[in-house]
Amino acid sequence: MKAIKAVVLAMVGLGLAFTSGCEARHSTKEVFYLISVNQALPYWQSAAAGFKKAAAEYKVTARVVGPDGHDPQAELTELNNAVAAKPGGILISVSDAAVLKPGIDAAVSAGIPVITVDSDAADSRRLYFIGTNNLEAGRLGGQRLVEKLGTKGNVVVFTFTGQPNTEERLKGIKDVFSSHPDLKIVDVVDIKADPKTAFDKAQQYMALTGPKEVNAFICLDSASGKPVSDAVARVSGVKRLVISWDVSQDTLAAIKAGAIDSTVVQKPFTMGYAGLKILDQIFHDPPAQFSKDYSSDPFSPYPSFVDTGTSLVDKNNVDVYIAAATAGTK
Repeated sequence: MKAIKAVVLAMVGLGLAFTSGCEARHSTKEVFYLISVNQALPYWQSAAAGFKKAAAEYKVTARVVGPDGHDPQAELTELNNAVAAKPGGILISVSDAAVLKPGIDAAVSAGIPVITVDSDAADSRRLYFIGTNNLEAGRLGGQRLVEKLGTKGNVVVFTFTGQPNTEERLKGIKDVFSSHPDLKIVDVVDIKADPKTAFDKAQQYMALTGPKEVNAFICLDSASGKPVSDAVARVSGVKRLVISWDVSQDTLAAIKAGAIDSTVVQKPFTMGYAGLKILDQIFHDPPAQFSKDYSSDPFSPYPSFVDTGTSLVDKNNVDVYIAAATAGTK
């Protein structure tokens, strides 16, 4: 009996030692930043939820900052403020690579690990990128449009012009359209993160008839799909193909109602969740030098890109995503 008791006590002691070791690795004094524009959008609220969940699991501090709208200069200010605070790491979505590259490079020079998320600055000194393969995602959207519309028609694209991720998506669509010369992109609308702009421009295009009639709208951002579908619905007896981006509750409801055909889905929660955990790992096990170009190193400890995945949601699988979105908000 004494031997058994001794073994039990030893195991309890080992468990306590292991727990103490885990607690010693992490501290609320360790601070990690998630920085982006358009913080008011559900997409970024989902990313922030993933970031904060990982922080809670590790018992570290998560700070989510950035402008509510599309303002690269304001995002740069938040980046500079974060660097001055000397955090354990920064996860940043790049709204404008030219604007943000100097701040990213300065952070890395200061020994702060920086990972880009959702939208990349490939020419910066960031360690690597977590997010969507936006070129392939654009092709997925373009292929869906061809499948539903056919190989002839006028198309209007809604986007955030100049943002690296949306530019890649647009390129993917153009790649698909290059095989179908009778599919024309008649306009690329920069909504500047303003849903009202999307609604107003869609209404204008809905008024066109004859050879100028617009047959389809494709939205490369999470803000424009629902307002564009609302503008289409205002015109009685007229149907237009609408393809959206991401999975806000409004977008999913519009797919179920038939107002939006489909949406290309990303995983912002996963981006935020994985991003914090990876930053924490780098903070505790830093590379010998941050300034090294790991993208060209065949023995790099880091990948160049972590693809969090994309999928297409339409009326056939929308209920699955509605259930997942509902569960995720509880």
